[in-house]
Amino acid sequence: QVQLVESGGGSVQAGGSLRLSCAASGYPYYRGCMGWFRQAPGKEREGVATIYSADVGVFYVAYHDSVKGRFTISRDNAKNTVDLQMNSLKPEDSAMYYCAAADLGRDACVSRRWAAFGYWGRGTQVTVSF
Repeated sequence: QVQLVESGGGSVQAGGSLRLSCAASGYPYYRGCMGWFRQAPGKEREGVATIYSADVGVFYVAYHDSVKGRFTISRDNAKNTVDLQMNSLKPEDSAMYYCAAADLGRDACVSRRWAAFGYWGRGTQVTVSF
């Protein structure tokens, strides 16, 4: 059974940083697609960043336009984790952040469509204040 557990959320002031981590178990971690999604109250879930593992040490990543240059997604196959480093946080980044996984090909993975992901964590809250 696939389990994804997020950690690292919290409250910060605008301009601050947070690092989210997702621990995966029961998932064929050595391949496939993982990502971070977020959903704010009253808004649709959106793909923040995804990462596709093509081969040992070879990854393809994709970001939502609003986080490019501020957020970095990474994965550690040895530790079965995928992290999201978030810098220069803005109030509009406030949302529930979810880790997700799917057995997708590269192109589908970098499209960041949340409906294509079948495995989800419970989420971790990120709140950015002015």
